[in-house]
Amino acid sequence: MKKIISLNIVFICLLNTASFGQLKFLKDIVEEVIEETNLDELNIEEVPFSVEEAANALKEALSKGIEKGVQKVNKEDGYFKNTLIKIPFPKEAEQISTTLAKVPGGQKKCDEVILLINRSAELASKEALNIFIGAITAMEISDAIALVNGEEDAATQYLQKTTKSELILKFKPIIENALQQTSTTKYWGDVMKIYNKVPFTKKVNPDLAEYATEEATIGLFKMIAVEESAIRSNQANRTTALLEKVFGQ
Repeated sequence: MKKIISLNIVFICLLNTASFGQLKFLKDIVEEVIEETNLDELNIEEVPFSVEEAANALKEALSKGIEKGVQKVNKEDGYFKNTLIKIPFPKEAEQISTTLAKVPGGQKKCDEVILLINRSAELASKEALNIFIGAITAMEISDAIALVNGEEDAATQYLQKTTKSELILKFKPIIENALQQTSTTKYWGDVMKIYNKVPFTKKVNPDLAEYATEEATIGLFKMIAVEESAIRSNQANRTTALLEKVFGQ
């Protein structure tokens, strides 16, 4: 049994030289060796770390990737100048934007709303890190190992499943406050006043805070997916003792 465990840990060691996309192939090789070899004839030395330490190293690498993703959006223009996650004018209010573009000063007001919505998301996104890290810390060893052999966005899916509801609950009041701080609510009110005065238009007033919250979380998960892709395609940066212990063999 110890030899089987050792072989499984040897498989984890291969993370040091293989991309995540190669792991299924490597895992199949290890399993074939276990199946076809007389384990009593093997002379495998015990590796200097446990499966738990290996799982913790995986979680640590994921945490670092997530931290990088959050840092990229939690700054000025983190959303606004990132074409992947920039929050546009509310889709249900596109007619408003189209109509106001024809009204003197209307397009400028719409542009200001878009800018300030993104500024609000940038302010709020700093709250995401602790939520994400909490989910990773609470992750079971089996879940951590499963992410290795999972789909290309397995970690992102895991975080969406375990954190999205909490993230939205946490974000909503922060977004609302941020919208107030950046005067977005005022500009949005100005936009609505101008639009609702246009003849023959249906009066509308979409919930800007709800929209900004949803779009901010969608953008965050997109960035997490980007960082997950980087983790899967590149060797782990051995910047801590644990990562060096596990991946530096």
